[in-house]
Amino acid sequence: MPKASAQPQSPTPSPPQDSGPLPASYEGAMQELETLVRRLESGEMPLDQLLSGYQRGAALLQFCRDRLQAVEDQIKVLDDGSLKVWKPQ
Repeated sequence: MPKASAQPQSPTPSPPQDSGPLPASYEGAMQELETLVRRLESGEMPLDQLLSGYQRGAALLQFCRDRLQAVEDQIKVLDDGSLKVWKPQ
């Protein structure tokens, strides 16, 4: 019976960036997004992680937009359906 030839294995790529659950708060999502953007812009992310980093950033951005929309919707309800300009006191 012939022996199976050992083929050289290619190096395993780094695991994609953990997409994990979204942060519990808007502030947590913004902090993670800012860190991710700095890493993407600095070039310190390996090529095989760029796509997953971009996807994570898109998910974080959508999370932040959804949170802001929810707050805006609550303000409209509190102001009888019209969004009023907020003026700090």
